[in-house]
Formats: sequence, C-alpha cells, structure tokens
Amino acid sequence: MARNDDNKMSREEAGRMGGETTSKNHDKDFYQEIGQKGGEATSRNHDKDFYQEIGQKGGEARGNNGNNGNNGSSGDGKMSREEAGRKGGEARARQRDRN
Repeated sequence: MARNDDNKMSREEAGRMGGETTSKNHDKDFYQEIGQKGGEATSRNHDKDFYQEIGQKGGEARGNNGNNGNNGSSGDGKMSREEAGRKGGEARARQRDRN
C-alpha cells in the first residue's frame, strides 16, 4: 500500500481502491452511459477544429507505433492509421456540425 509520511493513504492508492470498488459495483451499461454523457458534454464544449485536431493526433500517434518506418502504409491498398485518424476526426466534426 502506498502511504505518505503521516501513514495516510496516498491519492494514488485511494484512486486505485475507488476504481476497484466502482468496477465491482457497476456493470458494462454503467460505463457505457457515463461514456456517452461525457462524449455529449465534450461535443457541446468543443468545435469542429477540436475534433479534427484530436483525430489527426490520434492518427499520427497510431502511425508512429510499430510501423517499421513505412508511415503506417503496408502497400496493400489499405488506409494508413494516420489517414484513418484524420478522416475519423473530420467525420466526427461533420457529424457534430449537423447536430
């Protein structure tokens, strides 16, 4: 157990224990509901540029992980991870603009 000098529980330990308790007390539907609420709140608070930027960053991060220097493209006609992330961000931004 991570304790500080006063023998009190650390934030890390308290967070871990709280997360474990929450996990035991709630099912998949609970997590889906709070995820949806969070997504809706994020959508209300951010604009098209936000979604394009995070989509691009996500694509770039995915493209840089284990691509062996080939920029995420395997040469088999499939979309690169970077391009997929960018397109996903753009699609989400368009979807948000319609709502």
